[in-house]
Formats: sequence, structure tokens, C-alpha cells
Amino acid sequence: MPARDLDLLLDVAGDAGDIALKYFQQDPEHWDKAGEQGPVSVADLEINRMLETRLQAARPDYGWLSEESPDDLARLDCAKVFILDPIDGTRSFIAGHENFAHSLAVAENGVVTAAVVHMPAKKLTFAATLGGGATLNGKPITPSAETRIALAEALVAKPTMDAKHWRGGIPPFRRNFRASLAYRLSLVACGRFDAMITFRPAWEWDVAAGDLICTEAGASVFDTLGAVPHYNSRGAKTAGIIACAPGLRTDLLAHVIG
Repeated sequence: MPARDLDLLLDVAGDAGDIALKYFQQDPEHWDKAGEQGPVSVADLEINRMLETRLQAARPDYGWLSEESPDDLARLDCAKVFILDPIDGTRSFIAGHENFAHSLAVAENGVVTAAVVHMPAKKLTFAATLGGGATLNGKPITPSAETRIALAEALVAKPTMDAKHWRGGIPPFRRNFRASLAYRLSLVACGRFDAMITFRPAWEWDVAAGDLICTEAGASVFDTLGAVPHYNSRGAKTAGIIACAPGLRTDLLAHVIG
């Protein structure tokens, strides 16, 4: 079933990309959501409607968790659930930047089993199934072999660099940034960067797909407590998320204050 679910996710990801590109760099209508939850655009909502129609018709017994849908806690009673962000990196999308993604995943009993991170403006499609490896545009990917934290390049937002988060000082890695959490995880999976780190609670729809892509590629993924993230939780958030080349896991864990 994970492979069949992946085919379904790849199919709808392509259509999501077509919708996004219709609005991309066209000054799409957008507004701020209530509760300081960030912006949303007409493209986010159109993509969400398409995903909900197509995916729920194909898998009516799966639960549903999407950033742009009201949360129905009936999902907690479902063995399998879709976990989706129609556009991860909406601010970048609205600004006309290419670094936005469609983050699509299926989880079963808390474990992600199929995942796609599709970036239509960059023509990149990352995909994975549980036990089936990870790919970029159909070709297998692996993380970097870096073992020295002082030589590592990490994707990190500025708030994460606050010394209060780190035991024994901030590690001497080189800092970079990309807006989309799903893209950051995927860049670690394919070895373009050695790590990504966020200490803020992460919405599951932002990280579920990238988590599986990383782990199937061979990278290490854990939360700020050093635990493996569990998905389809009541609060729909993880305790931050860290992904890294396997050779950096021990050093990064030693620096993190949980």
C-alpha cells in the first residue's frame, strides 16, 4: 500500500503544482490568518480543495490533517491519515520566490509511510516510501557523509541561533536558510546541506513528508528531546525537528538542550 499511496501523492502533487504556477508571480490575492498563524493565498485554498476532493475520494477511510482545513479530531481514530500542507513557504510563494513546496504525506499509526515534497517552480520532486528509499526526480538520494560539526552547513532560522537553546555554546557550523521546512528537510536528504534545525514546535504538515524522505535517504531525524517524531497527534505538532547526516547525530544531540 505505501507504493500505491505514493503513486496517488505524486499524481495530485503534479496537479497542485499546476495550480500554484497559475498564480505564481501574478500577485495572488492573500491575507493573514487569525491568531498570527501567517498568510494564506487563494492558491493555498484552491490546492487544498483539489487535494481534499481527490484524496478523500480515493481513500475515504483515511483521516485528514491539512493546514488549510479545520481540524477534525476524528482523524485520531483512523489508522491511516493524510498529512498535508498545500503550500509550505506561502510567504515565499506570495513574494514570487521559488522556494515553496507542496508537502504531502500518509501516516499509519503514527509512522509516515509515503511522502512527496514537490517544488514546481524549481522542477524538483522528492519522494519516499517506508522501506523503499528516497528519490529526487526519480533518482536515489543519500545524505552527506560529513562527520565534523565545524565543517557542517546547516539550514537554521535566526531564532534557533539563540545561545539559550544550546549546551556548551552554539556549534560552529555554517548557517544557511530556506523558507520551507519541507524543502530544508529534503535538502538534507539529498546531501546538499548537512543538517537542518528548528527548536520551535513544528506543525506536522510541514515536516511529515520531509521526515520520511530524510530517513529513507539515510539521514537521522529526531526532535529536540532526541526522540523519533510521532505523527497524527492531537496537537498536530512535533517538539521541534532536527535532521542531519548520520555522522553528525551524536555531536548535535550533545549540544541540544531539550
